[in-house]
Amino acid sequence: MASQPRSKEETCEIFSSDEEKVMHLKEKMKETDPVEPARLFKGLGDETRFRIAYALYLEAELCVCDVAGILGTSVATASHHLRLMKNLGLTRSRKEGKMVYYSLDDDHVRLLVKLAIEHAAEGLADPSGEGEKNCE
Repeated sequence: MASQPRSKEETCEIFSSDEEKVMHLKEKMKETDPVEPARLFKGLGDETRFRIAYALYLEAELCVCDVAGILGTSVATASHHLRLMKNLGLTRSRKEGKMVYYSLDDDHVRLLVKLAIEHAAEGLADPSGEGEKNCE
């Protein structure tokens, strides 16, 4: 796949790295393993799984059959996505009789979904991309 040419507004016109800042941030970033946070975003990065997360944001708990109905998919497909989301730490489940109910894992996941919705809405309201920072 060919890459798109970048405009001058998207890249620095000269290379002038702040070595002290770079070294400080490299050290600071060693304190956090990026694997788990990246897995969370991988789970939410799929449109179907984000739709499930959003439905669970709007309604605290849903059974697999309800999720399938919301998505317009089979119960097997909904169950597959919910199970993957559970393995990624996005949802939790509980069984009641023959029914399995899912909810978002915790308030952190709820906040991620809320912020994603708000951020997308802002982007739709201002598609100009103003406010992006360029190198000085």
